[in-house]
Amino acid sequence: MASFLESTHYDLVTPDGMITSIKSVNDRESEAVVFIEKISPLFVGYQIDLSHVVFNLKSTLAQVGLDGIGTAIILDPKSHSAEVHVKLIAIDEHGKAILKLIDRGSYIGKLFAADERRRVRDPDYLSRMFGRADRWGRPLLSLGGLHGSNDLILEKVDGRTVAYLSLQNGRIEYDESIYGFLPTLAKGLHLQIPMREMVALHQEFKPFLPRNVEENQLLLVKTLPLHIRTVFAKIVDSFLSEGYKHTSANILQPDTQASGDIYEFYGSSKREITDVPLEFYTLEPYREYVFFQDRDQLRKDLEKELPIFEAFKTAPEPIEKRAAVFVVKGEQLLNLKPSDWIVRETHFHEFPGQSQSSRQALQIERYIEQQPDYPFLKAIEDEKITSQGILLSRYFPSPLMKRMFLGDEVQRLLKGLYFQYASLTHRDFFSAEDRTFLHDLEKFAIPVYWVDAATKKILQFVQKPNQDSGLFVPIEQVDTFLKSTVFGIYGSNLMHGDFQEELKTLMQGILKMRDEINNPMLHKGTPIALVTGGGPGVMELGNKVAKELGILSCACIVDFGNKGSTVVNEQKQNPYVEAKMTYRIDKLVERQAEFNLDFPIFLKGGIGTDFEYSLEEVRRKVGSQKAYPILLFGPVDYWTEKVTSRFQCNLRTGTIKGSEWISNCFFCIQSAEQGLDVYRRFFTNTLPIGKDGPVYDRGFALMSELEPVKA
Repeated sequence: MASFLESTHYDLVTPDGMITSIKSVNDRESEAVVFIEKISPLFVGYQIDLSHVVFNLKSTLAQVGLDGIGTAIILDPKSHSAEVHVKLIAIDEHGKAILKLIDRGSYIGKLFAADERRRVRDPDYLSRMFGRADRWGRPLLSLGGLHGSNDLILEKVDGRTVAYLSLQNGRIEYDESIYGFLPTLAKGLHLQIPMREMVALHQEFKPFLPRNVEENQLLLVKTLPLHIRTVFAKIVDSFLSEGYKHTSANILQPDTQASGDIYEFYGSSKREITDVPLEFYTLEPYREYVFFQDRDQLRKDLEKELPIFEAFKTAPEPIEKRAAVFVVKGEQLLNLKPSDWIVRETHFHEFPGQSQSSRQALQIERYIEQQPDYPFLKAIEDEKITSQGILLSRYFPSPLMKRMFLGDEVQRLLKGLYFQYASLTHRDFFSAEDRTFLHDLEKFAIPVYWVDAATKKILQFVQKPNQDSGLFVPIEQVDTFLKSTVFGIYGSNLMHGDFQEELKTLMQGILKMRDEINNPMLHKGTPIALVTGGGPGVMELGNKVAKELGILSCACIVDFGNKGSTVVNEQKQNPYVEAKMTYRIDKLVERQAEFNLDFPIFLKGGIGTDFEYSLEEVRRKVGSQKAYPILLFGPVDYWTEKVTSRFQCNLRTGTIKGSEWISNCFFCIQSAEQGLDVYRRFFTNTLPIGKDGPVYDRGFALMSELEPVKA
């Protein structure tokens, strides 16, 4: 994989080769030995029968009347080089003149691997490119402009796609000045200077001359300007009209931009040639300019979970090493090998800070370059990767790479980021910077997926509208989460209590109530989600009930792993969690702020529950959450002892003046039926709640204090 990203050439071609020796046979023919070096180790010619590897003459030489036929090819994969024996043939007088000037050191052509496996067979592969452009607005495939496809006829012939390019009337001829230019052209071959535009200065298009060939004469003809970015094109000699031969300058490369419009023929025929037949060969998948929407197989594979889990199993061990791979087609996803992944062993260290800003910037840049995702993102920026695809990364990428991920080119090509672990050092727990990065990726429409071993599901990061936090949600339940009304359970991780049946009855009643109520928060079809802290005890009870009832079971999970100096019980994720977000211990307060519950339910709990209770009070006091009811499930004496003294102290001291009404948001209940009564009153707008509601001295309301519902 690294070899591909570093390669400067397409894998079907070599660099241009240089003449190392040349011997004249006569004034029309010479025999040359061409040496080609620095061939990519990925060159397809190493893998196929040499009969399918052909010598491709520089088109500039062909246009001045020369042909070059490869008679023998010797490839040396070890030294990444090739020796090619080429017969140079002068077609006309101009060809004879340039043949005399060509000598050792001239770069005259390259090798092309006509791999039948890469031959385009379905015309749809090409026709879908019409009207599309690359990032610079250049057509991907067109004849005569961005939408000029009427003169490019695509047909399926003998199991391959063939395009017939209509020729324009007339032909191209040279004025006498060409002879004076040929020595300059010959010198340019030594320096590998592009000369095609300079040759064109000596050409004259004559629209009324016939397009037929005669012995010892070159026929130069024109088509409309051809734009080709997505494939190699090769002239199909067997489909040419009888008596016509095309020079070995018969390959159009993917960087052809409005220049593949002159073709060189020779032979003998009275019949005029009308079109040029081309066949096509695909590029490496990364360079095909293929859109994600056109990758039917890849999209189907990504709809299943097993192929993605299996793909990650191919990442090289040990898991302590960072690894990443960019995938652009289904076949690639299903056949990943360890060698396809780029692996990096990175070590984070403290940066010097703003006091040494230049050194800080340099160290961060070096750290970014050490990431396994970097080569792929850089290749996208450098246009070495042009197809849309997905990035598989063992670890969620460092937020320091945000600039690259959110750049225009990457944002356009990256159609999904899949990862296994949140962090190398904290495994399943995200940092605050990670979560900010997640929000940025969602804003830039880059989907992020957690290939989660705990839930054995693919979870997508989703942020609810008008909220600055989100959860990883099973893909099939994303819409449920986005539209859901959210209930939540707060309580101890040390005890289950005897709440399970009551809680189950309560949630069943809410589901049933949907069919009877017409409220923006609860009506027929409203999805329900339930959120807990994701640990054991009461949290596990809540998630279990939710899953049993088909309610989306969610959790905001904090890293309570044993830190050595605390007495907090480590809280393993319970097995009933479906959707989640994780937090490191230093962001415990931030985690509590991101529960975003519409309807909290408190069960017995300790210090953590006290904190959560206070936070829900504050939310309603400051207006960040509307005055929706909160249930306190349990004996009146328990909640009186936990809540009342504090509330009454605040009343006596006047520290909650104007906010005494907050007490009417809390309702102490002892049964599911009482809880459903509270909700029914609220959803039918008969519950006294909010700033204009009563004040309850206990800090919460008892069911006996509510007025009976009128029949």
